[in-house]
Amino acid sequence: MFYETIRLALQAIIRNLLRSFLTVLGIVIGVAAVIALVTVGQGSTDQVEADVTALGTNLLMIKPGQASQGPGSTTGSAASLTVKDVDAIETQIARVRVATPTSARSMTAIYGNENHATSVTGTDNRYLVARDWEIAFGRSFYDSELRAGAAACIIGDTIRAELFGNGDPLGAAIRLKQISCRVIGVLEARGASSFGTDQDDLILLPIRTFQHRIAGNQDVDLIYAAVNENASTEKAKADIERLLRERRRISAGEEDDFNVFDMKQISSMLTGITTVLTSLLSAVAAVSLFVGGIGIMNIMLVSVTERTREIGIRLAVGATEGQVLLQFLVESIVLSLIGGLIGIILGLVLALIGVRILAVPFAPDPTIIGVAFLFSAVVGVVFGYFPARRAARLDPIEALRHQ
Repeated sequence: MFYETIRLALQAIIRNLLRSFLTVLGIVIGVAAVIALVTVGQGSTDQVEADVTALGTNLLMIKPGQASQGPGSTTGSAASLTVKDVDAIETQIARVRVATPTSARSMTAIYGNENHATSVTGTDNRYLVARDWEIAFGRSFYDSELRAGAAACIIGDTIRAELFGNGDPLGAAIRLKQISCRVIGVLEARGASSFGTDQDDLILLPIRTFQHRIAGNQDVDLIYAAVNENASTEKAKADIERLLRERRRISAGEEDDFNVFDMKQISSMLTGITTVLTSLLSAVAAVSLFVGGIGIMNIMLVSVTERTREIGIRLAVGATEGQVLLQFLVESIVLSLIGGLIGIILGLVLALIGVRILAVPFAPDPTIIGVAFLFSAVVGVVFGYFPARRAARLDPIEALRHQ
């Protein structure tokens, strides 16, 4: 009998194929929207985590100035950091594996008839260790070049492509305003980050070269401190803060005129933001599932009205109220499940298109897909029950009189 009920329900759906499709459209849109948004949101979260990890594992950033709103930002005037601060952090704090100074300026790099606006960073070889960055070909700075402030540079892959094309950049001289620096190495390509910046668009110079010939001072804009793998970044951060307070002669009760940022905390904050936004958008999309359920109830009520005489005949020849109830309830559930299946397929296709446009990983969540499909079935039961009950409670005599 259950098989016969399902057969009758499928026949009724096929008889009104266009109306059935329009009925499930709300479910399709709701399920597809939820799956697409959650998948793209999860991909964006994974990309943010990967970008922060690419900056270096267990990494701390030290900047002068007081903390401002936004990750890694500072404000206010304060004494600059120095190379001696870098050396003190590396030598006096056991939890720090390596510390490196960085100072950067936006400049135009020129080679022959080509020019490109880029970021020029003064640093040393410890920068490559702290940032977990390899040299694709060429070499790093010699100690003699770092001590003397030589005009040698390591370029990112974007600079290589923009200025040299397919040519070999090693040994070539790039002009940076009044400086002519010789290319000694090319960094491995990392590509664009989800923050919208090209990680390969940079030129590295020895910190002394940068300070003497570009900045004109001994300041260090930022210090990267890579913490030992098994060490606590929180404890390392506290150690650095104590050391810098001593070196900068900040007395008890006074606020720090520097800030130490933990990349793990920044990563957690950014991923939290993307997760909340994804949840909000998914909640809005889920409203269409509710609307789709109302659409199913509406169409099933119309179907009951149209098939009143058919229902009367079935009741008159011995069908029970439970069998009629089950028939219409099965129709509603089948419509919802069909909408759920189509919605899953459409949602994954839309998500695949979205992640390719945004250049983030494709990270479908089987749990969300299962929940969306289950929810579509629940919608069929909940919104199909009232029309089914109405059909089952029809008076056979009155139903037979219906034209």
